Amino acid sequence: MAHIVELQPGEEQVLLCRRHWIALYPQLLLDLLVAAVPIGLLLWATTRTEDTRPQQIAMAASAVWLIVMAFRAYFHWYRWRNDAWLITNQRIVDSVRRHWFHRAVSSADLVDIQDVSMSRSGVLQTTLDFGDLNVQTASELQRFVLAKIPDPAAVLTILDRTRDEARRAATGRPG
Repeated sequence: MAHIVELQPGEEQVLLCRRHWIALYPQLLLDLLVAAVPIGLLLWATTRTEDTRPQQIAMAASAVWLIVMAFRAYFHWYRWRNDAWLITNQRIVDSVRRHWFHRAVSSADLVDIQDVSMSRSGVLQTTLDFGDLNVQTASELQRFVLAKIPDPAAVLTILDRTRDEARRAATGRPG
């Protein structure tokens, strides 16, 4: 099983969360529209003339525009795929990769988690069962926001249970 960070000795992955798919597809749809509409207008305008030179220029410009927009769509997918939260039996990790040359990772011990709250509002979030989980910690980075994750109530339950187990293990009290 692949991990977003190297696990410490004795550490086990409990849950890996990513944003819900609905967080990606509106942006990809917008990329498709931004790519297609100018190309369509350009090609429509150049086909109204009998000279083939404007058509050739329009085709070349369209090809370059499609390549640019394909890269843009790829990086939207890349950010969605690499924006992840890992819950282990010892800590919570937030990992973000915006592009190939950027990576930001934050983590907090589960025993430092003070408060966890879930929010889900609106018809779309309720119907598709996604929302936000706000994790308040006592560490330097005081708040983790697991934004637009699928089934936030289940993730909240898993995080609470794992945090309680980590606290019992830290204090040496039996479960």
